[in-house]
Amino acid sequence: MAPAEKPEKFADIDFKQWQQKMFFYVITLYLQRFTGEDAPEVPEGTSDKECFRIVEDWKHSDFLCRNYILSGLQDYLYNV
Repeated sequence: MAPAEKPEKFADIDFKQWQQKMFFYVITLYLQRFTGEDAPEVPEGTSDKECFRIVEDWKHSDFLCRNYILSGLQDYLYNV
């Protein structure tokens, strides 16, 4: 499935509509789990290399999700 078209930037009008469009956009990018989950617990017995990879993968995807959402806001709505 190709990602949906990115929603227009939010500019203080119709927040609920923008929120739904942005959440759908994040879903199409397969990043929806990063909107409400904490970093994963690494199981005991996992090698340091594997533990590092799991945490770094999660941090990278969380970073992408946050920045897709922030890029959908007008600049004056958050600290650039």
